[in-house]
Amino acid sequence: MKYLLFSSTLLLATAALAHEFWLQPVSFRVAVGATVPLRLLVGEGFKGETWPRPTRRVRRFVRFGPAGAADSTDLRSALLADSVAPAVACPTAGTQLVVLTSAPSFIELPADKFTAYLREEGLDNALRHRQQQGETSTKPGREAYRRCAKTLVLATASARAPSSPADTTYRRVLGLPLELVPEQNPFRLRAGAALTVRVLRGGQPVPGALVQVWQTPPPPERAGSPLGAPTHFSTRANNSGRVLLRLPSSGPYLVAANYIEPAPAALASRADWLSTWATLTFGGPEGMAASYQRPASK
Repeated sequence: MKYLLFSSTLLLATAALAHEFWLQPVSFRVAVGATVPLRLLVGEGFKGETWPRPTRRVRRFVRFGPAGAADSTDLRSALLADSVAPAVACPTAGTQLVVLTSAPSFIELPADKFTAYLREEGLDNALRHRQQQGETSTKPGREAYRRCAKTLVLATASARAPSSPADTTYRRVLGLPLELVPEQNPFRLRAGAALTVRVLRGGQPVPGALVQVWQTPPPPERAGSPLGAPTHFSTRANNSGRVLLRLPSSGPYLVAANYIEPAPAALASRADWLSTWATLTFGGPEGMAASYQRPASK
């Protein structure tokens, strides 16, 4: 696995496309019955700002719980009530999966900046096409992009209570345009254990997808000491669309991938390409017990 170094020039030129979008709960471990605020963030390096105008762009915003098909909540009303940090109730014990998808947005970049962006983000199929057509330095990049963000929250009876091995919500496949699906429950792993994550497009694996991972370091031992910067690495999915990650601490973690394809006819008047950006956030081994959120008192 190699670490990526981003040039400041490229980041400025492709800011609108290179920004990750993710869901950030106040705590990744909560008590059963607690309501956890969930921030919608966009930014770089696992440091973000509130996503602007979300209600207009959200297509789907749902919580799935571990108690079967009936254990789900449409969260769009929570988003209308608070577009900065909508409240998500966790009524059942076990892993809660929250998913948000967005409608396409549009951007156009000069030819050289778009080519640099494709190369930096590992979008090789679009880059090869532009090279074959002689467009890398002549044709601006017209792109539509959409978001598919997921987060995992564990609801338990106490800060240290383990999740049930029968809880499989974390690995539920939703058939999104692009999604990241863990094959083990990150809340049940030991520190340093391996986590396998699949990259899926419409439920099918995406071989060779570039996957990026950020981890927030543990809080400093001394009060008042500055927080460390998130660590970052990237890797490629294997032929079955899987990547292997190591989880050295409780995190939290942000995993991201993207996919680009020719824009469909419905978008052709405004875009030549359609990209889909997927993220997954979660707490790791030992959870986030230090920031465990209890239910509000009645």
